[in-house]
Amino acid sequence: NGSSLRAGMCLLLRRVPSAYSYLTVNIEPLPPVVAGDAVTLKCNFKTDGRMREIVWYRVTDGGTIKQKIFTFDAMFSTNYSHMENYRKREDLVYQSTVRLPEVRISDNGPYECHVGIYDRATREKVVLASGNIFLNVMAPPTSIEVVAADTPAPFSRYQAQNFTLVCIVSGGKPAPTVYFKRDGEPIEAVPLSEPPAASSGPLQDSRPFRGLLHRDLDDTKMQKSLSLLDAENRGGRPYTERPSHGLTPDPNILLQPTTENIPETVVSREFPRWVHSAEPVYFLRHSRTPGSDGTVEVRALLTWTLNPQIDNEALFSCEVKHPALSMPMQAEVTLVAPKGPKIVMTPSRARVGDTVRILVHGFQNEVFPEPMFTWTRVGSRLLDGSAEFDGKELVLERVPAELNGSMYRCTAQNPLGSTDTHTRLIVFGKARSTRGWLGEQPQERALAGRCPQAEEAARAQIPSICLER
Repeated sequence: NGSSLRAGMCLLLRRVPSAYSYLTVNIEPLPPVVAGDAVTLKCNFKTDGRMREIVWYRVTDGGTIKQKIFTFDAMFSTNYSHMENYRKREDLVYQSTVRLPEVRISDNGPYECHVGIYDRATREKVVLASGNIFLNVMAPPTSIEVVAADTPAPFSRYQAQNFTLVCIVSGGKPAPTVYFKRDGEPIEAVPLSEPPAASSGPLQDSRPFRGLLHRDLDDTKMQKSLSLLDAENRGGRPYTERPSHGLTPDPNILLQPTTENIPETVVSREFPRWVHSAEPVYFLRHSRTPGSDGTVEVRALLTWTLNPQIDNEALFSCEVKHPALSMPMQAEVTLVAPKGPKIVMTPSRARVGDTVRILVHGFQNEVFPEPMFTWTRVGSRLLDGSAEFDGKELVLERVPAELNGSMYRCTAQNPLGSTDTHTRLIVFGKARSTRGWLGEQPQERALAGRCPQAEEAARAQIPSICLER
């Protein structure tokens, strides 16, 4: 019964006429304590009888189990050091204390103090009374992190995407208060009771303002967007591959992004043109998962329609308030599109028959959320016959000489943008043909001493043949 455990309740279990002894017991109330602190439980009792015993119990399993944590028996002990006598007269007031030097979360729960005295009239009959208290042990959160939901995820040029940040706070008791900030300013979010459907479109607020707009995919706007894209490609960095033909296909086909024919030279971050620089509408949802030790894991999910034009390089922070914390806990992330992937190839001097690994080693900046990587071979299929490979590392088993000079493209993308980078595979060694051996021929090595171009190519680890006139 929760009401019976209320701190500070004074229980008078027996009150007899003045010819008999009386006994009143109560435990001093305690505010919530923080795990790790020292706690002293104080039991006060007043009586005019002679002391018989004092027993402290810790109550568990809803009151079904009582575990003794301290016992004083007057029949076998004359040590009253644990008690203080406030008045030296017929009515005596005592205080029995139990100290927990380093309270733990498992110490949370009810405690009882039972006192027994000898009745003054009979001098043998025992009068019993007890008091109880609930020890509320708090614990500050032990960890906090911010992650992106549903990652890695692709970048979309033609369709608005909902994006969700998840703040995970663990180890707190009671459950903490979690909220988000953007660039240091608190976010006013619309509370949600249910998660948005994964297939739903851009989230819209029921209020008639602050909605992110998305482009209507009609023929006129689509053609205009593609013409701007074509002009940008032709006027920007030069082509590294031959552009695909048919840059402006049938609009009916363009309505399906999966069939979009993008030229291979689109190699920089491109922001979609359907977004508008409007203030986004945020939606917030909380979930709580109780732990076996009495703590709670809280997850706060912040969802909005992503706008790469204004969300790229935006700083989001998750903050936690808790009564056991003197100041809020905080975790920060900055939304950043991938830029400048660094490609490492091992071995650096590949020979025919080697296993070559091409790995994305890093970026020019820290990228969040986690990007996804797609590998393709320019103008042909990969070594295993597949059109593309998803992963951070591309492995080419036992490379043949025919792969010498082949170009590989790595596309790194996250919901904020995408970028391409290329690397060329140079294979050294020999391959048999109908006309003999190809590759490093003896006459090439003989000419190396008389051919500056061959010497320079050898230093650069690039196969070269110097022809004499």
